[in-house]
Amino acid sequence: MIGRKREKDILERCLTSNRPEFVVVYGRRRVGKTFLIKEYFNQQFSFYATGVARGNTAMQLRAFHASLKAYGSPEKDMPEDWFEALERLRALLMSKSTYRDPMSGKMVVFFDELPWMDTARSDFKSALDYFWNSWGSSQKDFVLIVCGSATSWITKHLLKDRGGFHNRITRRIQLLPFTLQECQQLLESNGNVMTQAQMIECYMIFGGIPYYLNLLDTRLSLAQNVEELCFKPYGELRDEFDELFRSLFKKPEKYLDVIRSLGETKKGKTRKELIENPSIDSGAGLTKVLEELEQCGFIRRYTNYTTPANGAFFQLVDPFTLFSLRYLLGSNAKNWMEYINSSGYHAWRGNAFEIVCLNHVPQMKAALGISGVATEEFSWQSKETTPGAQIDLLLDRHDGIINLCEMKATNEPFETDKTEYENIMHRLSAFQEETKPKKAIHITLVSANGLKRNKYSGVFQSIITGDDLFAV
Repeated sequence: MIGRKREKDILERCLTSNRPEFVVVYGRRRVGKTFLIKEYFNQQFSFYATGVARGNTAMQLRAFHASLKAYGSPEKDMPEDWFEALERLRALLMSKSTYRDPMSGKMVVFFDELPWMDTARSDFKSALDYFWNSWGSSQKDFVLIVCGSATSWITKHLLKDRGGFHNRITRRIQLLPFTLQECQQLLESNGNVMTQAQMIECYMIFGGIPYYLNLLDTRLSLAQNVEELCFKPYGELRDEFDELFRSLFKKPEKYLDVIRSLGETKKGKTRKELIENPSIDSGAGLTKVLEELEQCGFIRRYTNYTTPANGAFFQLVDPFTLFSLRYLLGSNAKNWMEYINSSGYHAWRGNAFEIVCLNHVPQMKAALGISGVATEEFSWQSKETTPGAQIDLLLDRHDGIINLCEMKATNEPFETDKTEYENIMHRLSAFQEETKPKKAIHITLVSANGLKRNKYSGVFQSIITGDDLFAV
């Protein structure tokens, strides 16, 4: 299994603890939640059941009943409701023939796609509540793992529940997309042959989503794969954008309104700017939407350096979502193989590389030797300088330094000419004049292919390369 060290450690502690464990695993669609649990336990469970996509209550109970029979339940008739279904599970688990983890001796039960089981007007949540509180929570040798992509359901009914599940969840695992380094491991294990620059571009399009990367055909180039998967009518990812949000949220329209609005601008929008869109809720509903989009990793919340208290921005940082908004939804780009030589492609590439960097700030800090130094990430936009100045990423360090980051995507080592040098110095001067920082400022280049030395290259105090972004 590639990566997932922290997650595997949590599962190991569940098996070695002396208490019952109720584990919630959540994260966006296709990120590998089911794969993680099944691989870690070698697909050996005391009981396993999965919800049925878009199924009604009868269909969910029928599927659960089939799982009960597969694991040895003698009952032939369908359970009438979820209380009866989970009572049958309790009886099954108490039998002497129940499979137990060979090392720990624990019963491990896995409910996959749990939110699908909670259909309209069913008694599922009450029954699960009763099952855990009346029996499961008193079994020291019991590990219950529930999993789901519907983040809004997981958050509302489990993580932030104020009823029967309040403080009952013992461990939570938020599964995040792979880093560049993990993507490299997966691609190489699959036999995909790419240069480092191509892997970065692959991340710009597909992000760190294992499912998407596993679709790549080893016989094709990256560009050919993008064409086949995303632009052909039969492409497996042609309609993934809509499926992605419909799987995560029961009412995806309000989430999509926010996503589309944020996709209109590179730097993101404030809450005030978002509610200028009449289709976006201006009340507590928007807070909930933004929180859940952030939990899923679609957006990040960051602040303006000069107004941290009320200058919060929300920025779209999921590569595949950004790519879909730009190219797969009403775009004029119908052929990726031709588009990759256009000026529009190079503009997208520059912006997409910045998103790669924003998703790898820990790796950037490691390259600077400040992994143990507390930092805050900011952006900044001038209000007084003419012409205007904008800095997309500032690392404000607690050791008395601010890294002003210049992120550049080029095929060759980045070369600073006179114009670029003057632009950098203008941004630096404007930032110093308007913010009057009390810390030293280091201009940092983040370049996938490094830096070409010349008389202007000394403007950079530090350089972060593609190799650094691939570090563990």
